[in-house]
Amino acid sequence: MTENFARYIDHTLLRPEATPDQVRALVAEARELGVFGVCVSPTLVPVAKEAAAGSEVAVVTVCGFPSGAHSAAAKAEEARLSVADGADEVDMVINLGAAVTGDYQTVEREIAAVRAQVPAPRVLKVIVESAALTDEQLTAVSQAATRAGADFVKTSTGFHPAGGATVHAVTVMAAAIGPDVRIKASGGIRSREDAEAMVAAGATRLGLSAARAVLEGKVGNSTY
Repeated sequence: MTENFARYIDHTLLRPEATPDQVRALVAEARELGVFGVCVSPTLVPVAKEAAAGSEVAVVTVCGFPSGAHSAAAKAEEARLSVADGADEVDMVINLGAAVTGDYQTVEREIAAVRAQVPAPRVLKVIVESAALTDEQLTAVSQAATRAGADFVKTSTGFHPAGGATVHAVTVMAAAIGPDVRIKASGGIRSREDAEAMVAAGATRLGLSAARAVLEGKVGNSTY
């Protein structure tokens, strides 16, 4: 894991005020660090795609972000447009209100609607906002994502007041998902120790806005 640790990382810039030049700098740093991908807002996908041309850096974007309180049709169309713009991966936010009220059918249907617009080999990750859910709810939404064909379940947006990723949440998710589904931990991972703990619990991807600091063994000022 130590040798290829950078390949676990989606280097992330999702601040609303992010500019094209900042995204170009993000991609340049991603190339230097050897991380797996960059995660940017949908309007900045074309910028990231152009900057990443000729490299192995994947372009990741978000859908229904950060609240998830969008219609399934709106999320599906947003995902379709991002794929058309060149996104390799889409991280969608579930309908959290449906999840906390136990309406897992609605959660599953909207994931399936987005999946239809993110065909393989493109990757769909489902952000479940784990800190806002009970273990029972987290298990149920992870199972719904599995049934709907998601490639990953992802802990957090990094923007919810309930908090971000925890080792406990990753453990619960790992026990709930199917054999072909993976886990992305994101939200508040500020150190190499935090990151390695998430991987040990079952995460195979990490969303970090402080990728350089984490890789250098420092404590970063990361919220995502």
